[in-house]
Amino acid sequence: MSNSEMREPTLLVLTALAGGRAHGYALIAEAESISDGRVRLKVGTLYAVLDRLLDQGLVQEAGEEVVDGRLRKYFELTPAGGDALESEVRRLEANASAARRRLQGFQTGHVTGSAFIARGGIA
Repeated sequence: MSNSEMREPTLLVLTALAGGRAHGYALIAEAESISDGRVRLKVGTLYAVLDRLLDQGLVQEAGEEVVDGRLRKYFELTPAGGDALESEVRRLEANASAARRRLQGFQTGHVTGSAFIARGGIA
């Protein structure tokens, strides 16, 4: 995975698969649950994400079964997918931590401007 940020559908799919193998409909439901209902993946979006993650080696197919006459394909996280998710979680936590520190300074009135402006940068 590159150093760029991960899009939310990708993050949600990888997060869902960190809980174990799952099929498409379960991934849609899990993404909605993880996001507290903010994100409801469309089937086309889900399978585009899965195709990309398969190509990148971050997920792999994990079997299939027929349920009520319909084929369910299962997917699971690979070790590389776990590493990519861990990297993204660390990036998000670092950003959230920086935002929290600055927000606390803002709320207590201890804002002195950004380091860039303090060094003579343009506001």
